[in-house]
Amino acid sequence: MFLLRLALPDRPGSLGAVATAMGTVGADINAVEVVEKYEGFAVDDFMVELPTGSQPDSLVTVCTSIPGVEVVWLSYYPERWGLQADVDLLNHMTEYPERAEEILTLESTDVFRVNWAALIDRESRQVLARTDLAPDLDEAGVEALGPLDELRSAELPGGWLPGWSETLIAVSPLRSGTTVVLARRGGPEFLKSELARLRHLTALAQ
Repeated sequence: MFLLRLALPDRPGSLGAVATAMGTVGADINAVEVVEKYEGFAVDDFMVELPTGSQPDSLVTVCTSIPGVEVVWLSYYPERWGLQADVDLLNHMTEYPERAEEILTLESTDVFRVNWAALIDRESRQVLARTDLAPDLDEAGVEALGPLDELRSAELPGGWLPGWSETLIAVSPLRSGTTVVLARRGGPEFLKSELARLRHLTALAQ
């Protein structure tokens, strides 16, 4: 299963052209999600399954052959994603409101398709919860993340932690004095719509 993020013209027929092109290499589109819309074009995420033996580069080739279509990102991703993941998260937080912030953090890898997430106390700078692939952040590591008291996205350069490559983060503070940090190693970048969604979910977790 692969996540394919495309920028494509926002006009009738664009989505159909993309689907037809993917079909020529045997790709099966399991889900499509509109991430963001701009003047004249849209950014869409496709969850695509390729047959055994097919090369993911073939997706790039057929999509870029369509006029006006740009491949923003292509990578392997787990199958669970999209609206249903949001609903499952909200149900889980409602069921255990005293653990809502922890639940949001631990389930963010599915909901936002990120590599890792951490919940940090802004005053003590301690990590209160983190996903399995998150780094073991000491005080210096937390400082490397930058300000934790504002909703923002940022790019951390390679070496921000010893042995860690370029990492893109999204930061969302909560009124309780904690902050949720989401991270993708290498990309794709967090879009404004994803930050808005993160802000909404963190508000519901309080």
